[in-house]
Amino acid sequence: MATVKQQIEQCIEALRQDALTEADLSAVLDALDETKPKRQNLLYLQTGGTSVGSGAHGCTMVVDGQITEPPDQDNWPYNSPLDAMRDGWRIIEFPNLALLMDESRTYGLGCEFILEKWE
Repeated sequence: MATVKQQIEQCIEALRQDALTEADLSAVLDALDETKPKRQNLLYLQTGGTSVGSGAHGCTMVVDGQITEPPDQDNWPYNSPLDAMRDGWRIIEFPNLALLMDESRTYGLGCEFILEKWE
């Protein structure tokens, strides 16, 4: 079965040849209706620094609308934001420098990268 892009290219070619029909366009519309909507998955990585190569200290994922927290560091899918980027994740938020941990305080979030992937 042809992809939607291929069907549109075929319609363009049929239009050039003055052979485009209503049925051709209806087939493209039907194919668009059948495409599965993409979902946004999120990956929250807490790291010790602002570099994308910084090692992860915490990891939470939202996949298919479900929040998952890997049980231990050995089971985290990525050890740094750079590892996640290599797997197709896009950074949508870099660490907020105002929230950096300060050793004189007992609170703070450190550096959190938020990444997304559409599937």
